Amino acid sequence: MAEESFQERTEQATPKKREEAREKGQVAKSRELSSVAVLLTGVFVLYWGSAFFYHHLTGILKYYLHEAAAHNITVNAMPGMGLYAMRQLSVTLLPLFLVLFAVAVLSNYLQVGSLLAWEAIVPKFSKLNPLEGIKRLFSAQSLMEFGKSLFKLVVVGWIAWDTMSSQMPRLVPLLDQTPGMILSYVGQVSFTLFWKVCLVMIFLAILDFMFQKWDFEKNLRMTKQEVKEEHKQTEGDPQVKSKIRSIQREMAMKRMMAEVPEADVIITNPTHLAVALKYDSSSMEAPKVVAKGSGHVADRIRKIARENGVPVIENKPLAQSLYKFVEVGKVIPEQLYQAVAQVLAHVYSLRRKSRRSGTGA
Repeated sequence: MAEESFQERTEQATPKKREEAREKGQVAKSRELSSVAVLLTGVFVLYWGSAFFYHHLTGILKYYLHEAAAHNITVNAMPGMGLYAMRQLSVTLLPLFLVLFAVAVLSNYLQVGSLLAWEAIVPKFSKLNPLEGIKRLFSAQSLMEFGKSLFKLVVVGWIAWDTMSSQMPRLVPLLDQTPGMILSYVGQVSFTLFWKVCLVMIFLAILDFMFQKWDFEKNLRMTKQEVKEEHKQTEGDPQVKSKIRSIQREMAMKRMMAEVPEADVIITNPTHLAVALKYDSSSMEAPKVVAKGSGHVADRIRKIARENGVPVIENKPLAQSLYKFVEVGKVIPEQLYQAVAQVLAHVYSLRRKSRRSGTGA
């Protein structure tokens, strides 16, 4: 573990590492992107729905002015008037709040998808450590947030000053305008100011999103040792798997060699390859390969065959075809029927001669 701590994190995060980070709520998400989406939506809703909001808000104002003119405002009347204002404001602002809430949820969903990470909201006492707090205070993430805040403060302040200074000559003539015209002018200037601010915020949000993706990928990188350890956990230790495969091959080899004494003939090419064939007309449709091998395995097959009196026949083309095209435990293909039949006929002929000579003796 000490060696691992000095390794550089040069490897891309594995799918398993990404899934674990996601379960902890660690995802690449830009708060600025969500804020801009909500801000833009709010500006457009207020602009296009200005008539709606103006109608309802002036209705509330007219109600209070009417009540003030028609009746004496008493303490007992205040609760009812306040309740009326709250109902009217709720009806007026509810559509705006619903739209902003939907946009906020959608903007986060488009960034990270469906995510419910309970571990992210569990209290962690390690966050109370002053040293850890100082580290977080001077981390790249904190510096980025400070830079964004300073940038927004300077740029938004400059935009506000530039916009309002250009409108100064038009402020004095407003004194001779009607309240409706003054309100319309204020709305137009406010929309212009908001639009300029939104353009800057969009640019900032794009930069922030790119930074968040980069920072997330950097923090998620793994060392070569971590990748190896994870591979061992998910796929199994390569050494153990290699040992298991070796044992399996050895057991398969023992089973195959146990079939050689029961074979009818061993076909060779003559030294490099050896294929053992068995045929029982009562239970088999065609001769079957019960063992085959090359090099050292071929030597073992020939040795076991001689020890058990199994005929060894040299036929290079047939041995090569059987070794190449027929797996152990499979019957031979039709195109090899004639060649194998000739070999088996020769073997059976030798057996009959051997029996007759043995009987004659």
